[in-house]
Amino acid sequence: MSLIQALLIGVFAYLGRNQVPWLFGTTGGFYCVGRPLVAGAIVGLILGDVTTGVLCGVAVQAMYLGQIVAGGAMPSDVNYAAFIGIPLAMVAGGGAEAAIALAIPLGALGTAMHNFTMTVNSYWVHQGDKCAEQGNVSGIARNNLCGTILHLVERVSVVTIACYFGAPAAEAILHALPPIVLQFLQVGGKMLPALGFALLLKQIVAEKWMIVLFLMGWIITQATGMTTTALTIMAIGVALLFVMAKYNGAGNAAAADEGGDYDE
Repeated sequence: MSLIQALLIGVFAYLGRNQVPWLFGTTGGFYCVGRPLVAGAIVGLILGDVTTGVLCGVAVQAMYLGQIVAGGAMPSDVNYAAFIGIPLAMVAGGGAEAAIALAIPLGALGTAMHNFTMTVNSYWVHQGDKCAEQGNVSGIARNNLCGTILHLVERVSVVTIACYFGAPAAEAILHALPPIVLQFLQVGGKMLPALGFALLLKQIVAEKWMIVLFLMGWIITQATGMTTTALTIMAIGVALLFVMAKYNGAGNAAAADEGGDYDE
């Protein structure tokens, strides 16, 4: 990996970082460019292998499907996991399994760096409060911009250095690992995305019987070879029918109750 490639990856890591305003805030940044799936495509484009980048991004994204950043508390930094783990796995020739294996410790490192930068940037928040009390609008804007400087330095420098100097180390480590360890990484790499789906299901399944719907979807794809897009369209139709039946039934029941009261 060249220094220019590593620097470009570092710049996109900064743009996709949480608390960075340039791409319509977190809408285009943290929740778009910062997602492992999009990051994998960007890294693949920079390194000249979009297919492998997207496949690595899908694997890492699946692992973090159920993660929620509530109140700024970040369980694991998917930005570090994506913009460092995916390029290192690609240049080392390890594929999606290696990207997942690298994503776990890198996500923990990113959380530590996130907490550090947010703690230091609290200084600018207090300075902005003082400017607000004085009615100094330009001072508020200036302090907001100053808060992004540390994010820029931290994200671009760490990601660039890790990608540039870590690529040979990652390749050497991966090639030096015995076959049984590589096999373990492959098995673990397939289990961790399943864990991500399980966490997501735990959040969105309101009643336990709804799990049957997910099992039906899996059986349909395996038995018929239906694409995920076709299954999604069919699932939307089933969901609409379910919602219409549920709320129409509730409306009829309410109307019956009102009519009974009127007759009495």
